Amino acid sequence: MTSRDAVRKAVESRTIIPAFNIPYLPMVEPIVQAIVDEDSLAMIQVARLEWEKFESQSPEAVAKEYFKFAKEGYTLLHLDHVPAIDEDMKKVDYMDILKRALDVGYQSVMVDGSRLPLDENIATTAEVSAFAKTYGAAVEAELGAVSGHEGSGIGLSYEELFTTKKGFTVPEEAKRFAEESGCDWLSVAAGSFHGAIAASTKHLKKPNARLDIEHIKTLSEITGKMPLVLHGGSGIEQDYILRAIENGIAKINVGTEIRQPYEFALEEKPGDIAYAQQKVYDRTRWVISEFLRTTGNHSKLK
Repeated sequence: MTSRDAVRKAVESRTIIPAFNIPYLPMVEPIVQAIVDEDSLAMIQVARLEWEKFESQSPEAVAKEYFKFAKEGYTLLHLDHVPAIDEDMKKVDYMDILKRALDVGYQSVMVDGSRLPLDENIATTAEVSAFAKTYGAAVEAELGAVSGHEGSGIGLSYEELFTTKKGFTVPEEAKRFAEESGCDWLSVAAGSFHGAIAASTKHLKKPNARLDIEHIKTLSEITGKMPLVLHGGSGIEQDYILRAIENGIAKINVGTEIRQPYEFALEEKPGDIAYAQQKVYDRTRWVISEFLRTTGNHSKLK
């Protein structure tokens, strides 16, 4: 099954594909094992900031580790967040990174042009979509401002953000984006936020977030039922997640929820990688079975 098929089937079946971020390479093995043991279907993914600011090293290093443990029909490899302009407001040579990832077997990639003006975001995504098609790979894009990641907020408290909808994906822009960009699925802003990445704050528990379900429903309808993606999936109250799935969210990124157990385990038992891996395995199974309720999706979506 391709990533494109999996996400499309998920939105049609009103279920969701979890996408687990890899800031530390030893996390790959326990996450894959948890996916298989839950008879689920999920993505292993890495974002640029995770080899720039954490310890995943490179997209090639993650791919090498992934293919040691990958299980066909259960796991897919995705390149998350390659920005045109990064968290530090610097331009990124995104095409070089995307090509590197596609050359080593990534089945889908994400270009993030959300910090660009709409026309430039569309043009950038269209360029990447045309290129990825030569590899048979799917493309994810982003429209709107999913706040978080120090330096990329929009200057409001969470309550102000949610009430004013500042930064939320604009439906009319999403319609045009779906028609012109060539992307396969779209990350939207509707109340979620990314976890902290600074050394001084990354250990803090993520505050609870909620989602504007009616806004998600509108985005799904106006884009012609294009599969939608939720970034910043950790910390959102479960009821909102389940309702979002019913209204068009087909992929969800999970980072903080599995990263912190790994980090806390190594603080508790320094150097004990096996202990940290067990904590990641346990938490991943909880995310799949209890939180997202995607146990059995391998059979449901194949």
